[in-house]
Amino acid sequence: MTFPFDISKTDGRARTGVLKTPRGDIRTPAFMPVGTAATVKALTVDQVKQTGADILLGNTYHLMLRPGPERMERLGGLHEFMRWDKPILTDSGGFQVMSLSGISKLTEEAVTFSSHIDGSKHVLTPERSIEIQADRLGSDIVMQLDECVAWPAEEKRAREGMELSARWAQRSKNAFGTRDTQALFGIQQGSTFENLRKESSERLQEIGFDGYAIGGLAVGEGHQAMCEVLDYAPEFLPKDRPRYLMGVGKPVDLVEAVWRGVDMFDCVLPTRAGRHGQAWTWSGPINLKNARFAEDQDPLDPEVPCPASQDYSKAYLHHLIRADEILGKILLSWHNIAFFQALTAAMRAAIAESRFDQFRKDFHARHTSNG
Repeated sequence: MTFPFDISKTDGRARTGVLKTPRGDIRTPAFMPVGTAATVKALTVDQVKQTGADILLGNTYHLMLRPGPERMERLGGLHEFMRWDKPILTDSGGFQVMSLSGISKLTEEAVTFSSHIDGSKHVLTPERSIEIQADRLGSDIVMQLDECVAWPAEEKRAREGMELSARWAQRSKNAFGTRDTQALFGIQQGSTFENLRKESSERLQEIGFDGYAIGGLAVGEGHQAMCEVLDYAPEFLPKDRPRYLMGVGKPVDLVEAVWRGVDMFDCVLPTRAGRHGQAWTWSGPINLKNARFAEDQDPLDPEVPCPASQDYSKAYLHHLIRADEILGKILLSWHNIAFFQALTAAMRAAIAESRFDQFRKDFHARHTSNG
């Protein structure tokens, strides 16, 4: 495998370890802040680094439309462009394209879609997705192109999407070839059907990937249904390779997924919530728009090692959000990313010390304490 994955400790199904890449180690469980358009919204790369993030996610769909993959390559690739020298994982662009079902057309060969920016026509094949990610953007971890079937789905429709994703997985692997400094992840599909998840995993392992993602969740099925899929889906994947749950999620989702054997996550939630006045804390989410914070002089969360969490009062943050000041969005986004990193660090420590079950119970008790 391109990147060694050393699992240092397991505690039940939870595991902690290190995925070693030429651009740095990725400590797992890992949360990847989302840099949609070559930026984690509202934050500098130095701020993101200060939170403890080992890796970012870049969005192929948005970057292929603007500034464009060929221009990105001329500018030195995504790392040089945004001045991030640690690992980057890029998604395939498939999820965004499939979500544009009204302006996209799916065939065996490719998905054709119109740009949401200017209406221009684009064709995305598995091969083109690999080319953009690996050769133009220069990402460290490349994702196969897959079809993310909308939820709810009948088994027949879920099977069609799973089988197309498996065929595209083979084409993605063929296009990627063998590389010394980049890795390719396959994506398990199958909606909420255990037999399809199992078959998808078997087909992916026949092809062989550096890591494996669990796709098609966090698309509306709800927390409980997601957990029911995660009761079996990670176990179908190789134990010696990273398992990445795509697009997830809330802190409780991360804790429950790690308990079930997942290693990596990404989600836009921290910065999106921050831009709308919501902060995630060890006691659960709070809305800084609420009048009850107008004279609250306590810091946001003194347990989170971040200036935004410790150095500003809730009253000040409430004022910034109510006044629609840019600084409020910056500080809450910074805090939220730092909280997610603090959460994964705490999970790594709990697994290493064989106390993850107790950590999970304590987390649930604390995280709902503010109602």
